[in-house]
Amino acid sequence: MHNPGKSIPERFPAHERFAAGAQYIAGRFTQGTSGRTYAVVDPATGEEVLSYELAGVADVDAAVAAARAAFPGWAGATPGERSDALHKLAAVLAERAEDFARAESLQCGKPLKLTREFDVPGTIDNTAFFAGAARHLQGQSAGEYSGDHTSYVRREPIGVVGSIAPWNYPLQMAAWKILPAIAAGNTIVLKPAELTPLTSLLFAEACTEAGIPDGVVNIVTGTGKEAGEHLVGHPDVAMTSFTGSTAVGKRVAEIATATVKRIHLELGGKAPFVVFDDADLEAAANGAVAGALINTGQDCTAATRAYVQRPLYEAFVERTAALMESVRLGDPFAAGTDLGPLISHAQRDRVAGFVERARAYARVVTGGEIPDGKGAYYRPTLIADAAQDSEIVQSEIFGPVLVVLPFDSDDEGIALANDTPYGLAASAWSRDVYRANRATREIKAGCVWVNDHIPIISEMPHGGYKASGFGKDMSAYSFEEYTQIKHVMFDNTAVARKDWHRTIFGDR
Repeated sequence: MHNPGKSIPERFPAHERFAAGAQYIAGRFTQGTSGRTYAVVDPATGEEVLSYELAGVADVDAAVAAARAAFPGWAGATPGERSDALHKLAAVLAERAEDFARAESLQCGKPLKLTREFDVPGTIDNTAFFAGAARHLQGQSAGEYSGDHTSYVRREPIGVVGSIAPWNYPLQMAAWKILPAIAAGNTIVLKPAELTPLTSLLFAEACTEAGIPDGVVNIVTGTGKEAGEHLVGHPDVAMTSFTGSTAVGKRVAEIATATVKRIHLELGGKAPFVVFDDADLEAAANGAVAGALINTGQDCTAATRAYVQRPLYEAFVERTAALMESVRLGDPFAAGTDLGPLISHAQRDRVAGFVERARAYARVVTGGEIPDGKGAYYRPTLIADAAQDSEIVQSEIFGPVLVVLPFDSDDEGIALANDTPYGLAASAWSRDVYRANRATREIKAGCVWVNDHIPIISEMPHGGYKASGFGKDMSAYSFEEYTQIKHVMFDNTAVARKDWHRTIFGDR
């Protein structure tokens, strides 16, 4: 493994960039007012990269007030004006791409090649998509449905959105929350994870530089218990969008329901990877390793349960293990690094605990080790021969761990794929179009890939079934979360007493 920090280019000057504070309210950086500080730590080295004061209730109130004050002007802007601002934002993000990539790698431990080639370009593309989509917020065509009236539908912004983003993809998740909300004419207060606020703050700053009015995009960086719960329950917040664990999602829903808010939840996942016996073995093995290890496995859509039809099972296990062993752990900023650390030592130890417990009932084929060094690293791990009802198969691990199980019939493979509470993503591997098409119909997940696993595009929706939540990120479908539908009806008769008035005024 590369020696973290040795002969590596400068990471990102977080202390310097956020000297004014880690809150962004009404177009400027401010200090938090909770009276408590928090340290952002580089998970590759264990070194502190930023110490900041957490947001308290007063900061959330100030951010919501700024968003509420900005709402009438932003909601009243034309779709073209909002579109122009988002096009400018995409240009600003492109100009600052390297800063964003380095900041994301620093706070998350992602290899720089991942942030440069996936996180940042994906966010820029998402911004460009919503710049165009802002001009296409349309309702149903006008028509005379009753015969005496003309009806049409208005699609209107909801108001102030209060959103909470996770630590695994801080930049992309901030964009997924902010972009559809403001493209539709809402204003937003976003709470990023306190571990990873850097790129959310940079994104809000870029919004201001692009000409988006002060108060339209605000960031409060605090704990979920204090800042997050207050934001979700705030009476001036009309909607909340949350991405994170199913357990926390239930708490968010509980708070939001008490204030009759609209909610959008993108929660946990335990994605199945179903390999039928006619699949391309080499393609499936490569896809499994890439799909399981991207972002060090800290991805709700990561391939976590590989079900392989028995004729290919042993060969798949052997080839996948060999590919995992070729993956290079190292410093995120070093050339040649394939896999970085987990987000923290606590998360690494949590992952290691799952694997250690699995040794009692399954076979650890490769990995299952914490390498020497300071960082929160864990070796890519392949586990075989676990039971379907075991913890390693059923629980979301959120680390570089793939478990492989055999199946016999196609019916069994699809049934096993559906046998968890989750339903965020899945993939099916087959050269038979009918077999693959059946899998896409019958696997209960918000996204089913065929002969691939992980790719996402701005034009298509992202969201889950079952305990993976409801509602959609990305695509024009996301506007369903961030807009109100209003029916407007005009009388066409100019008659003072309508026919239906006889129900009140007596017989005709």
